[in-house]
Amino acid sequence: MLAVQPRRLLSRPKGLLLFAIFSATLYWFLLHGSATPHNTRWFDGSAGSVQAPLKDNTEAKQVPLPANEPNNGGQNQQPEVHEKTEEEKQKEVEEQREENLREQFDKEYDALAKEPGADALFGQTLNTLDPNKKRSLTIEEHLKPSSHKTYFTDRQPYVYNPYPKYNEKTWLADRAKYVPCEGPDGLPEADVMVFKGQPKEFPEPGFGSYDVLGMDGNLCYERETRLGIYGYQADNDTSNPSVDWDQVHWGELQDKCARKNKARYNMQGHSNPYLTNVYSRHNSSAPDTNGDTESDLAQSESIHHEGLKKGSPMLRQKRGLPAQPKSGKSKALAGSEPRTALLLRTYTGKEYSENDKQVIRSLITELSLRTGGLYQVFLFVHVKDTAYAIWDDEETYQYVLQRSVPPEFRDIAVLWNDEATQTMYPKIDPKKATVHVSQWLSVQKFAQEFPEFDYIWNWEIDARVTGHNYDFVEKLATFAKRQPRRGLWERNERYYIPSFHGDYDTQFRKEVERVSGKDTVWGPPKLPFVNPIGPKPPVAKPEDDNYKWGVGEEADLITVAPIFNPINSSWISGNELWGFNDSTHATTDLPRRATIVTHSRVSKRLLDIMHVENLRGNHISSEMVTQTVALLHGLKAVYVPMPVFFDRPWKGKDLAKWFNGGLKGESGGIGSAMGWGREARYRGSTWYYRANPPQRLYLNFMGWEDTNVGGKDWEETHGRPCLPPMLLHPVKDIEPTEPGYKSESNLPYS
Repeated sequence: MLAVQPRRLLSRPKGLLLFAIFSATLYWFLLHGSATPHNTRWFDGSAGSVQAPLKDNTEAKQVPLPANEPNNGGQNQQPEVHEKTEEEKQKEVEEQREENLREQFDKEYDALAKEPGADALFGQTLNTLDPNKKRSLTIEEHLKPSSHKTYFTDRQPYVYNPYPKYNEKTWLADRAKYVPCEGPDGLPEADVMVFKGQPKEFPEPGFGSYDVLGMDGNLCYERETRLGIYGYQADNDTSNPSVDWDQVHWGELQDKCARKNKARYNMQGHSNPYLTNVYSRHNSSAPDTNGDTESDLAQSESIHHEGLKKGSPMLRQKRGLPAQPKSGKSKALAGSEPRTALLLRTYTGKEYSENDKQVIRSLITELSLRTGGLYQVFLFVHVKDTAYAIWDDEETYQYVLQRSVPPEFRDIAVLWNDEATQTMYPKIDPKKATVHVSQWLSVQKFAQEFPEFDYIWNWEIDARVTGHNYDFVEKLATFAKRQPRRGLWERNERYYIPSFHGDYDTQFRKEVERVSGKDTVWGPPKLPFVNPIGPKPPVAKPEDDNYKWGVGEEADLITVAPIFNPINSSWISGNELWGFNDSTHATTDLPRRATIVTHSRVSKRLLDIMHVENLRGNHISSEMVTQTVALLHGLKAVYVPMPVFFDRPWKGKDLAKWFNGGLKGESGGIGSAMGWGREARYRGSTWYYRANPPQRLYLNFMGWEDTNVGGKDWEETHGRPCLPPMLLHPVKDIEPTEPGYKSESNLPYS
């Protein structure tokens, strides 16, 4: 044999000598090789940090010797000192600067915990209401004393009716007649009850304002008067519910309501008009090799219609809805009111608490049934298990539906999965066409299947409106509609801090324009691979417009947090975009905007052009796509400064420093609070996906203990908690708690 067997080699003296030399050499290198550790660290959810594992290609980097390893009497040769590059030195300086900022924020946050007003968010009750604390905006017009007295307080409850005065002369001037709708018991739905005033010590919003939105902050909501008509019962109430909820069919009730009011709406809608009339070719990044434009456009339409097959036509048919229009030439009926779908995002495997069900019932009742079908609520169910072929047969679809959704909500549920979106958008990498990166693909698909809706709310199921659902969302839409386009993108970039910025329409507007200078958005950017669908500015320069353009125009995008510039912000998803390029423009050069948390309202127009861009292969991750496409196409996007509260008594100038930390006082760019390692600043707010107060506030609101506040014994002493209208997120797994319970976010801060 030509190969030497190891046993024979070691049996010879020469072999033994060679092996000894090799072993000694290896041992010397193990002892004296580089002892530089790999210092990359990450937070794993425990109290401390852990060291990242070494990569396979770490070359000469070795594990350091144990502290008690002998050093051979100091005879070892010293390892070569690595001279740091300027880039490495600069990175160390930047990392130290970020660490100093984190320490400084923590220091200020902890110091404020000892100041008057700290934690004033919590423990506010009906016993501490002050009816004269805030100026009432609309209180007398929409409230009337209830004849029903409560057993838990001597305060007078009021019936709250925030709806328009339907069928009055002014109402009928440009609308068809409103027809009331029935609830689950066959009777018109009752209104919720509220209490006048706000607790004395309840803080002012840190961000946003009730006055700016025209919303009444002088109302306080308590759980039983708020949710009692939707099935809430006290923990010790063992009586039978007044409604057998499992026998209710909310989809049927909503459809019947809309049909009764069909004279008010265009119930068919119109198909996507941008499929064939915006771009001459399908691929944005390279010209067709054969120049077959007609063939490519035909392929685009073919893909579009093929994708719709894996969707909800059968649901439309079951609900008795008209078939989808086959062309984009149909027009809205004269005088018809725009309709809005609210997609309540959920998933298979979710356990629905009683509070979840009560909240869903309240959304349906207050937004859909009480408005005569102006809104329609859907349970938008992500089927996470790809093994279920829900599009292959009705039986599988129904099997998943019945296992995943409570009986009363099954006929409002729309199932979808990543397979459906990947089929519809074949030019997108399937790894990018998933819910984690591309949440909006499923919403776009819904908009193609249900074109009768002019707007769609993408609604997080772990969000809670403490106030009245209709009043809250309508005030957001009304604010957005009255915003002029001049300076809008610049205002959108900043948290509005009333105590720092002053009046929104005068001081804030002017100051934003002053610091922005000529660096403003006025119409869409000029890019050779984007053909904007939005209107052109009426004048060449924004200063020539007297805040008229855009006033009265419905917003194509409404967000409840700033629309910031992610470039240079250190936000981890800032470069998650694909396509949108040509031979002279790199993808990463694309102007873009983002908003943290995708809870927002989007127009059919914006969703339709997003759909077309995705068919072309242009793609952007979830928290950037609506904002960026609106920017590129010259559509109207508005950040509505809803009230956001903090658990610390921050001064306005300090909120501006920590949350509008950009070079010109914006929330994005260099210094952004959304950047890597900075999101812990949001831990004390009422709206951010890593915030702590929302869960704690809502558990107390529902009568359960959290962090030494709430629960039966506590309420007997202090009274029932009540809250002004606010939008909280995240609120998860709302169930009774044990004594001593303390909620905290389990998500690590970067």
